[in-house]
Amino acid sequence: MAKVRGAIVVDAERCKGCGICTVNCPQQIIAMGKQVNSKGYYYAKAFFPEKCTGCANCAVICPDGAISVYRVKE
Repeated sequence: MAKVRGAIVVDAERCKGCGICTVNCPQQIIAMGKQVNSKGYYYAKAFFPEKCTGCANCAVICPDGAISVYRVKE
């Protein structure tokens, strides 16, 4: 069976820094970054992207639709 690996892309300008995605990530790879977007919000960032399984919990729970999830079979 092929192993599935995931990757997330956060649209920094759409993210308002609520942090809901950080709590709902089962792999704990998402955290709030140290940079701010043009609106002054700290935005979410994937800090350990190699651990992402592509479960899409973060994208489903994001109220602003700022996260896209991609899956690749290895």
